Amino acid sequence: MEALPRETIVDVLEERLREDILAGRHPAGSYLPPERQLADGYGVTRTTLKHAFGRLVQAGLLETRHGVGTKVLDYARLGGADLLPMLVRHDPKWVHEIFEVRRSIGALIAERAAARATRSQHAELRRLLEAVREAGDADAVQLADIEVHRALARATGNRVYALLTNTLFKAYLPVRAALRGPFTDAEAAHRRLLAVVDAVESGDGRRAHAAADAYLRDTERIMLEGLA
Repeated sequence: MEALPRETIVDVLEERLREDILAGRHPAGSYLPPERQLADGYGVTRTTLKHAFGRLVQAGLLETRHGVGTKVLDYARLGGADLLPMLVRHDPKWVHEIFEVRRSIGALIAERAAARATRSQHAELRRLLEAVREAGDADAVQLADIEVHRALARATGNRVYALLTNTLFKAYLPVRAALRGPFTDAEAAHRRLLAVVDAVESGDGRRAHAAADAYLRDTERIMLEGLA
């Protein structure tokens, strides 16, 4: 059995700073206290603090300027979708907003896939759909289901749809274990997705849009029940 990675002091400090920023204890637009004061307050070295700052700069929460200080950025105005997993960990209510986007993007992807998918992509969808039915447990069914959606996004011929699909799945990874409700029954999960794949294969964009919308609303309802 592989040992779990140990949490480092930088990990702990990064999480504390992130929570303080997202909770508004360090408001957007404000400057953090001087490094020495902040390090003393958290009981860490300035080196540890700098490492944690570096991660939060990469995440889009902080901006450090030499000789000026470290500024808290307005993530809602300047941040990107890569912040979503962090925000979901901070507040699971973000999942509701993610699902709203998931519905609209997912239905549009199915519509575009119906118009553009090739025969080989139809075959790939069928193969991945069968993997949903053959998956052994809820976790495996959920992961197999995700691969069908990724294939639908690829079938649009637009790489941005594929990246958006990946982004949305990553966004709710922090609470994925609570969202397994629609995937506890492999046959039922297969049946739900079958309607979408059939519609895409028919080449009828409106039908595919409607089928995907129905699928996404149905699975969203079940997942939110589990999250509650």
